[in-house]
Amino acid sequence: MVKLTGDERLDYLLAEKLKIIQSPSVFSFSLDAVLLARFTYVPIQRGNLLDLCSGNGVIPLFLSLRTKGTITGVEIQERLYNMAVRSIEYNGLSDRLHMIHGDIKEMPKELGYGKYDVVTCNPPYFITPSQEEINQNEHLAIARHEILCTLEDAVNSASQLVRQGGKVSFVHRSGRLIDIITLMRKYKLEPKRVQFVYPKAGKEANTLLIEAIKNGKPDLKILPPLIVYQDDNEYTPEMRTILYGE
Repeated sequence: MVKLTGDERLDYLLAEKLKIIQSPSVFSFSLDAVLLARFTYVPIQRGNLLDLCSGNGVIPLFLSLRTKGTITGVEIQERLYNMAVRSIEYNGLSDRLHMIHGDIKEMPKELGYGKYDVVTCNPPYFITPSQEEINQNEHLAIARHEILCTLEDAVNSASQLVRQGGKVSFVHRSGRLIDIITLMRKYKLEPKRVQFVYPKAGKEANTLLIEAIKNGKPDLKILPPLIVYQDDNEYTPEMRTILYGE
């Protein structure tokens, strides 16, 4: 059994057998988290993986299905951290998955430099607007806006935490591509793979997935576009495969 509080609910992790605690007023995972978990490289048999800005632990849970390695998630919001811990315990994954309640900017000092084979991050997307424009729900505001963590904070921390030759993967808005590449190179992460995500064919990309290697050699591959919906608003076959394994 799992203890739920407030408006929390226990949802299936898409077509997987795992379940995850979510809350409409606090946090529910998005398609972006699913895409990042599918896009990122993972060592299958062993490895030390780290997920920054973990929210309710959705990416560590997804990654647990692709690797037998150890996965650590970091989340600064205590409520979300507690949701993630309970989800991990419910799914019987406490031997491989661990959550840390803390600030990602402090993690290199706390966890050690260059300790991880893979680092993933689904950071807040939006530069903090005026106080009047920020979502009045504190949990949602922190998750969406660069209030406690900027893109540069996330890239810098990821670079310090990943080992030489290790891989770092981010999901973000496509409009921040230049910012991400500039920051990655500033902190010795060389972009190696990029994939743009389009809501429909003929529309502009609204999401990007990017993977870099610590001190890697320049050689960027642009992957085929990923289109989410067909004209009838149903998922494309490729997206259905990603989401449901069909």
